[in-house]
Amino acid sequence: MSRAFVCASCNAWNRVPDGRSGGKCGRCKTPLDESGAPKPVSDAELDALVASSPIPVLVDFWAPWCGPCRAVAPHLDRVARNHAGRVLVLKVDTDQHSRNAAAIGVSGIPTFAVWRDGALRHSQPGAMIGQQLESFVAMWAT
Repeated sequence: MSRAFVCASCNAWNRVPDGRSGGKCGRCKTPLDESGAPKPVSDAELDALVASSPIPVLVDFWAPWCGPCRAVAPHLDRVARNHAGRVLVLKVDTDQHSRNAAAIGVSGIPTFAVWRDGALRHSQPGAMIGQQLESFVAMWAT
């Protein structure tokens, strides 16, 4: 079995066998970030990553002024790292990048959305923390 990571330099997807770490991008040879930490992205970056991702993509639509969004952040970071390479976790600041949020009908933040095989599979408004967030992410992990 393997995990999948996107290169921060060239956006190429890379498979890394389970039990191995310290991989480099097959295209540009840049060391891969295998931490799984949530990555902030723009609308255009989200479109490209969703279209090319071999693993489910979980997106946190949030804003810096949102108290529940800030409360969720450390929980999301921990869960994302637990599922590194099995789910790609992205963050979209809706104050700066609102196109995709509007397209899927986000009416409140935080809202979590999951894409798989390039299609939106689920959207969940509201803050989730701890085991609730872990269960939600585990449901989509490959």
